[in-house]
Amino acid sequence: MPETVGDYVLQRLRDWHVDQVFGYPGDGINGIVAAFGKADNRPRFVQSRHEEMSAMQAVGYAKFSGRPGVCMATSGPGAIHLLNGLYDAKLDHVPVVAIVGQTARTARGGSYQQEVDLQALLKDVASEYSVEVTVAEQLPNALDRAMRAAITRSAPTAVIIPNDLQEQPYEPPKHEFKHVPSSKPGLSLPMLAPPADELRRAAEVLNSGEKVAILIGQGARGATAEVRQVAEMTGGGVAKALLGKDVLADDLPYVTGSIGLLGTRPSYEMMRDCDTLLIVGSNFPYSQFLPEYGKARAVQIDVDGTRIGMRYPTEVNLVGDSHTTLRALLPLLRRNENRSWREKIEKNVHDWWKTMEQQAMVDADPVNPIRIVHELSTRAPDNLIVTADSGSSTNWYARNLRMRGQMRGSLSGTLATMGAGVPYAIGAKFAHPDRPVVALVGDGAMQMNGLAELITIARYQDLWADRRCVICVFHNNDLNQVTWELRAMGGAPKFEESQTLPDVNYAAFAASLGLVALNVDKLEDLGPAWDQALAADRPSVIDVRCDAEIPPIPPHATADQIKSVTEAILKGDPQGAKMAYEGLKTKLAELLPK
Repeated sequence: MPETVGDYVLQRLRDWHVDQVFGYPGDGINGIVAAFGKADNRPRFVQSRHEEMSAMQAVGYAKFSGRPGVCMATSGPGAIHLLNGLYDAKLDHVPVVAIVGQTARTARGGSYQQEVDLQALLKDVASEYSVEVTVAEQLPNALDRAMRAAITRSAPTAVIIPNDLQEQPYEPPKHEFKHVPSSKPGLSLPMLAPPADELRRAAEVLNSGEKVAILIGQGARGATAEVRQVAEMTGGGVAKALLGKDVLADDLPYVTGSIGLLGTRPSYEMMRDCDTLLIVGSNFPYSQFLPEYGKARAVQIDVDGTRIGMRYPTEVNLVGDSHTTLRALLPLLRRNENRSWREKIEKNVHDWWKTMEQQAMVDADPVNPIRIVHELSTRAPDNLIVTADSGSSTNWYARNLRMRGQMRGSLSGTLATMGAGVPYAIGAKFAHPDRPVVALVGDGAMQMNGLAELITIARYQDLWADRRCVICVFHNNDLNQVTWELRAMGGAPKFEESQTLPDVNYAAFAASLGLVALNVDKLEDLGPAWDQALAADRPSVIDVRCDAEIPPIPPHATADQIKSVTEAILKGDPQGAKMAYEGLKTKLAELLPK
């Protein structure tokens, strides 16, 4: 049989060393689905329960593997469903390639079933590269350019292929006018360093600083050793944007932890009091958590010059990859012999972790949600991968989980979409089938899509050398982050009809799939549940009934925020008295470290 367009698509993906495609079938991609069958499922088609989950799994795979994730969907509704995951990739700068079907070319423009203007639909989310293939000769260039653009731009791209074309014989581009060839799949990214004079200017700024603060993001992941050396030379501390939480271990005494609304007090105070700021590989957007304008001299390093100088008035802007740039900068730095600033940072960090432990030990009914992450943190294997969802549980991931060893972690950072935790975990397992994975997920996200994706986990667990994939559900029957935002930001009481969730036994559903099912409704069962899940021979769900009234108010909460919570109580919040009691206990633990 002649090679079809569908056959060629899969062959080209294999040439790019794509091992799996996260997708959901439909008649708009029937020609490609048939090609999977003829190719003995190479690359592997990983079937999710919903196309949005396919895109999220591709994002999770890309984040944890460092390679582009590929997702696939049918025309019309399938392509539409991909959008949220693709926007997650766009906003977090992750390489993802979407291959989507389209209505047959003969029916286009006839208001045919599932006919959607996909070029218009995908124009924004795949702004770096999006193309509709209308003849077979376009394919090599279209697929290769989508892969190369995704990798070099760290962004989602899209290739649209009408379903009738997928079944046509493949014809390569010819050596003639108006045909565009392509090259052998593959790409080598340059290691970029700024000019020597700019490096000297940056060194002058850092050498003159007495109180240096370093902010790192995910762009510093390849420069861990260099960041540590810069911190040692300058005597500075290191704060981490949330997407860079796993870049540097938290057992280093000068690492102040996360920054921002979900950040730590040491990070907040270091930024408030510093006189010099170095930003490495971060596009952290909340400038109110950076030094006051004009108070600190600043240097920024980023491989993308369009992202430099956006968040703080930087004095020196170095365009280059973090590893190469810091290696070139280090010989120009002088060691700061005055270690008083460093000593202050290390004391603040030490006191902070004591405070976090005390907050985790606050009694709650039935379980303090902070304690859930605290107990994981004490048990986490050094090669653990942790995914977090969006919700109040994100606070505890950001503040209370201590990264160490080779641990990795991520979440939907800039889009902050609910429902990413479980599909990220699936993507992580395909990226590293030999490593354990834990997803920290609120019950709202589990009801949104996490429950369905447990089916996906059960289906593919046999492919993973290490089958441990633990989904920990923060079960409080409340859309808790929004509830607290209403209280703290607007002074509004909890609106039960909007915020209260139906009660679901998540562990029972997991048990029905043959997964390890652990119910925790009292504190003494929490630690043993983590022990059992992390020692299990298959995926697990830990369903923890936790207290919704433990406030996720940041340690640097403003007087206005505290006042708004008080107003919510006075306006008749259904849990007002209990909320005030729990909040008081938590704040006392924070303010009175022992």
